[in-house]
Amino acid sequence: MNKPSDTQKAAKVPSSRVARFSAFGGLATRLAGNIIKEGVKQYSQGQSPQLKQLVMTPTNIGHIADKLAQLRGAAMKVGQMLSMDAGELLPPELTEVLAKLRSNANYMPHKQLIGVLKSHWGDNWLDALGQFELRPFAAASIGQVHLAYLATGEKLAVKIQYPGIKDSIDSDIDNVASLLKMSGLVPNNVKLDELLSQAKQQLHHEADYLHEAALLIQYKQWVKHQAHFIVPKVYPALSNNSILCMEFVEGQSIESIASLDQHTRDSVATRLLQLFLDELFTFKLVQTDPNFGNFQYQADTGCIVLLDFGATRTISNSLSQGYKLLMQGAMTSDMALITEAASQIGFFQDNISAEQQALIVDIFHQACEPLRHNGEYDFAQSRLANRVTDAARSMSTQQDEWHTPPMDAIFIHRKLAGIYLLAAKIKAKVNVQALFSVHQTNDIEKSV
Repeated sequence: MNKPSDTQKAAKVPSSRVARFSAFGGLATRLAGNIIKEGVKQYSQGQSPQLKQLVMTPTNIGHIADKLAQLRGAAMKVGQMLSMDAGELLPPELTEVLAKLRSNANYMPHKQLIGVLKSHWGDNWLDALGQFELRPFAAASIGQVHLAYLATGEKLAVKIQYPGIKDSIDSDIDNVASLLKMSGLVPNNVKLDELLSQAKQQLHHEADYLHEAALLIQYKQWVKHQAHFIVPKVYPALSNNSILCMEFVEGQSIESIASLDQHTRDSVATRLLQLFLDELFTFKLVQTDPNFGNFQYQADTGCIVLLDFGATRTISNSLSQGYKLLMQGAMTSDMALITEAASQIGFFQDNISAEQQALIVDIFHQACEPLRHNGEYDFAQSRLANRVTDAARSMSTQQDEWHTPPMDAIFIHRKLAGIYLLAAKIKAKVNVQALFSVHQTNDIEKSV
């Protein structure tokens, strides 16, 4: 989640299906009017514009982003997911619209907030607390987070879901799908319906705060022996499926360590990459949201605080093993092994051409470049994340060859890309080869 900025404001969340559907209808009507207006203008100037050019004018881009930000919930979340997870599949015009949603969530006005609290905790909702801050310190697509204190003085982070979000997930995503199809920007070979169906399933999980609480507790158990990570404690008595009460853990933004010494920056990036490999190969439980706001750093303890477990996914043994094979192949530039691993992961469709398959294998090989580097890999100097994104975008310009990656793979790549970007941002150097070798050694020891 992101801290509300000066440009964000309190705005009531439309909570009923009728209100949310009307908002989409109003947006569609406004877009249609703008399309007609712009079309007439360009035709009068002797131009013959395409539909996508008429849809993606700066004015329409602003209207779409503003409306989805107002609706929040699945409407906004699916935009965020598509902008990060399928950016290489979508045209730049559409990516621009969706990218505006990553850090632009308004928050509930006080009256609506108190109504939500009363509906879940009763009219005397404040009795359980010593203090409650009405302005949130973080706001996102599904909910917002408030600071509170128990009578005992314990400091809490109270995550409160926007009203009506849970019941509107399916209809919101269907409405977003209609807008995307209307725009004519999504290539026919991109299985948008399949992507959005998976998004529905993921969002139903994220909107169930009891499910997130269980994942948080499970994750806390996994990392309990790793003293350099902190996972907040859950307060079950104050939590339900729409409110999640957690221990408030102090920390500074993870990006702020860019001003600290090289050893600290390298250590943080190393720990996060090691954690990712542990998630993928040992825990088989991956927190897939790489938003920088989900990580904090404690300068006094040197610990990394891990936050927000709504997007945590269980990874199958087969998928885990597939990625281990892929990394083994990439480390030795064994393209045949990378191809076998990518097939096991489920990346190749039956109708994929040999040329397209080779391009995908090459992108995997590029993405695993740090594994082939002997010693510390300099993420800032390499521009690896940008190079991989450029390669994927270049591949996706071949519209007849576009395809939809497996959803689990999308989430795993999303997390790894986020760590790469963070490592580059803080100018970290990491011996990635050594980190992966630990897991290879563990496999050998188990087989003996």
